[in-house]
Amino acid sequence: MSDATIPSVPGVLSAADVAATVDAIASWQLPNGMVPWFPGGHADPWNHVEAAMAMAVGGRRAEAERAYGWLADIQREDGSWHQYYLEDGIEQDKLDANTIAYIAAGVWHHWVLYGDRGFADTMWPVVDRAVAFVLDLQTPRGEIIWARHADGTPWSFALLTGSASMCHSLRCALALAEALGHERPDWELAIARLDHVVAAHCRGELPDAFAPKHRWAMDWYYPVLAGVLRDKEGLARLDDRRETFIVEGRGVRCVSDRPWVTAAETCECLFAYLSVGDRDTALGLFRWAQNLRADDGHYYTGIVFPQEVHFPGDEKTTYTGASVVLAADALSGATPASQIFVDHDALPGLALLGAEDELATD
Repeated sequence: MSDATIPSVPGVLSAADVAATVDAIASWQLPNGMVPWFPGGHADPWNHVEAAMAMAVGGRRAEAERAYGWLADIQREDGSWHQYYLEDGIEQDKLDANTIAYIAAGVWHHWVLYGDRGFADTMWPVVDRAVAFVLDLQTPRGEIIWARHADGTPWSFALLTGSASMCHSLRCALALAEALGHERPDWELAIARLDHVVAAHCRGELPDAFAPKHRWAMDWYYPVLAGVLRDKEGLARLDDRRETFIVEGRGVRCVSDRPWVTAAETCECLFAYLSVGDRDTALGLFRWAQNLRADDGHYYTGIVFPQEVHFPGDEKTTYTGASVVLAADALSGATPASQIFVDHDALPGLALLGAEDELATD
């Protein structure tokens, strides 16, 4: 990938700045391919994939593919990964469905970016097994239980953010299946059921579908980011709590009642605004995220105001830098994969639920 294709946002972040962030992320990658949050820290499959996507966008294809190779090497027989890994082992052994599903978004992103059939064919069994694990946690109504214990025992509830994110990841998995010639009609119905219950919950029709996390920004914007709520409905949802979560000049609060904004959630939220056509808000959020840029190209995780103290501590994280790189790509349209979180019509459409497939509401 040439320097000309590295994203830039004029007046906000140059291609050289983006390249420096990609280089910074790659500099913290371990020899085995794992990308920890920071040196000596842990990695989780979701944020690890986010880092792989950012490295790929920045032209570090070998490092990105090494990251995917690490996941392939450590995938459990049931298709899952543990929640947190350290360089020399497992830190937290629960099995989080959303982080497991995200491999599909990453592999699809890599396919769209490079069109490498060999890589896609190699990763297909990994994605196929991961999706099987995830869909085994789907309830008859449609939501997906958020995790299993390491012994296989499922948790008792689902999460809105996770289920919304999985809507997008599973559509990426279906897109990959179609591109490679694999038929997965059962996935189509499962995704439609998941999409239905997320949308119904957001409309107030299934209030008990997900554990209450109303304070968290991700529960606000993820149904839009994931393409479940679109157009006027998506914009209405963003407008409804905009003043609760967006702090002018700073970004997006992590939690509604805490004075803490994070660069990653600010950049994620801008995907949601882009997807409903509000580029001005998206660009503003991106500009504010640069307040957390460090001189070495990394990004601080968050900041507490009005004290102006980085929190946690002076932590800088690879996933935060990765979110900025992907946001820059989405705003600039620099790479073929730039719209993966924005143009939801580019992914396969959802199956129509017939009368025999209507979801239970109790």
